[in-house]
Amino acid sequence: MALMPVADAYAAVLKDAAALGEESVTLDAAHRRTLSRDIAALRTQPPAAMSAMDGYAVRAADATLGARLAVIGEVAAGRPFDKRLVAGQAVRIFTGGVMPDGADAVVIQEDATRDGDVVIVNEASIAGKNIRAAGIDFKEGDVLLTRGSLLNDRAIALAAGMNHPRLPVHRRPKVAILATGDELVAPGAPIAPGQIVYSNVFALTALIRSEGGEAIDLGVARDTMESTSAGIRRARELGADILITTGGASVGDHDLVQAALKAEGTDMAFWKIALRPGKPMMHGRLGAMRVLGLPGNPVSSYICAFLFLVPLIRALSGRTQIDHRFEHAVLGRELAANDQRQDYLRARLATSADGIPVVTSVGAQDSSLVANLAAADALIIRPPHAPAAPAGSACTILRLPS
Repeated sequence: MALMPVADAYAAVLKDAAALGEESVTLDAAHRRTLSRDIAALRTQPPAAMSAMDGYAVRAADATLGARLAVIGEVAAGRPFDKRLVAGQAVRIFTGGVMPDGADAVVIQEDATRDGDVVIVNEASIAGKNIRAAGIDFKEGDVLLTRGSLLNDRAIALAAGMNHPRLPVHRRPKVAILATGDELVAPGAPIAPGQIVYSNVFALTALIRSEGGEAIDLGVARDTMESTSAGIRRARELGADILITTGGASVGDHDLVQAALKAEGTDMAFWKIALRPGKPMMHGRLGAMRVLGLPGNPVSSYICAFLFLVPLIRALSGRTQIDHRFEHAVLGRELAANDQRQDYLRARLATSADGIPVVTSVGAQDSSLVANLAAADALIIRPPHAPAAPAGSACTILRLPS
């Protein structure tokens, strides 16, 4: 099978990826969820004109330099004054207090002198000064949060201020992770000769959760058809929207994932893409469940998940921003000519004295080097057959999650 171009593989993975169903969640469960409907304010904020400072509510016409005004009451936040202000009067007011009827300005306490039941104005005021007008933040009926928005901490605060105790969101995609390989052991476990510590699940789980997905760890399948098939069936039983497999995607005698997926009825869309790292990546559909077969090498696994799984989670979550954001930078180090595969080089990102992003490859790019992946904060994208590029030449990059 010929190597599929990265763009074609990306289109295949995202094909027909529609937002999942709607559910209602409380505000404390809404972080990193995606709105399924537009949200309008249920109240006006502030609902009435309020003081922006501690001071004295006055009529601006009375608040001339040296004016002496009778203080007839006090207003604190949550305790409005129930009388109307008339000429020659003032009301002591605190930040957040509702402006009394008749008052149209606040003289801050630093510009006033209190003398018993009289306040002396030391700086003349004008109408509207130090007042937050009713509705200055938003008005009832204003649509402030739109369908497809990812709910961050500020958006949740806004929803609360709009008086929404619950929000309609798309269901989280369930992403099951099935590792394969007799050689894998958990961190901290005894390591026999020939075994390696399994790190992929931790990176994938963190990536899935950061995008609002629900990660399900299916553990490690042994290098048998029975064990691999059992893991695939378990993903379906748990209602996974996406099954991620790691390892076993190549052509060796112990690489059984593709055979197991086909035996379970998976319709394979592709196997092998023109990508480095990550050539032996697979994609298919098993009923409603989407399948991504990632390579076992930790760098390949992570890069493929970042490039393909992240946009898929975003699409199923109903996000409006699905694709990664490409940026322009310049090379801090020369690069050799590329071959027929699109390359994603791990690199460090810095900023020149002129404010231009500069990326420098971390050095060795072997797909097993986790330390170099951890040291990188960007990927340099090298198209197939790109010629050698000197330091200082333009390039395209993707920032890795921080």
